[in-house]
Amino acid sequence: MSTSRRTLLGAALAGAAGAAAGLPAATTAHAASWQQKWAPTASGDGLGAFETVEDDRADSHPGGQPHIYATGNNWRFNMHMADRDTSTDRQRQEVTGLRTSGSSYLRWTEGQTWRVTYSMYIPSSLKATTSFTHIMQMKQPGTGTSPIVVQSLRRVNGAQTIELKLFDSDTLVGRTSLDPLHDRWTDVDFQIKVGNGSAGSVRWILKSGGATVVDASKTGVDTFLADRVRPKWGIYRSLGDTSGSLQDTYLLLTNLRGYQLV
Repeated sequence: MSTSRRTLLGAALAGAAGAAAGLPAATTAHAASWQQKWAPTASGDGLGAFETVEDDRADSHPGGQPHIYATGNNWRFNMHMADRDTSTDRQRQEVTGLRTSGSSYLRWTEGQTWRVTYSMYIPSSLKATTSFTHIMQMKQPGTGTSPIVVQSLRRVNGAQTIELKLFDSDTLVGRTSLDPLHDRWTDVDFQIKVGNGSAGSVRWILKSGGATVVDASKTGVDTFLADRVRPKWGIYRSLGDTSGSLQDTYLLLTNLRGYQLV
């Protein structure tokens, strides 16, 4: 291939990768691509895959511990009606961050673009609620910080849905019915450009049975508070549900992968 054709091809690939993440097309011959930075296994890494583990941090239900553990190729998050967080009007069993060794983890900082893919199993006992039920969050580390992005199970006009929102602005990125996703594996592809003010973007893809059930994105949004962004997975839910949907339940995750656009 001639030098000029290689240059044009590289620019085209860079533009395509940028568009997928809500980025402007590249203006150089560098072809931006997703580089894998994190690929833990439940059987090999266990809870060492994560930066921190928040398993009954209020010690509210010792008889149910551990609530978070590896089983086979999956990470399991158990939630019992007896469980309480340090704020007793809610429940939390979550893990945070992407650990790469015993002493290091990935840092998502302003201007960077990151992607996580994984599969989740949502049993029919894990229902959408009228108050918040988050199963993934993007947050600034530290106590008292608000979420940046939340993937939630929410009742909308009585119907069970799964949605992605920008938390502070209450901006809906996408939403689809939860019922067809119960008791089966769903593939998640989440992408975020970490940007302050209007410099950020997100994309959210869900696939079930090989079919895409939602592919939604938002650009020109705020995805940065301070310091860095850190993912969280698990079950974090309010006890204020009025639909009678709360019960003992669990969540399974597998095939977690992390990529950076470089």
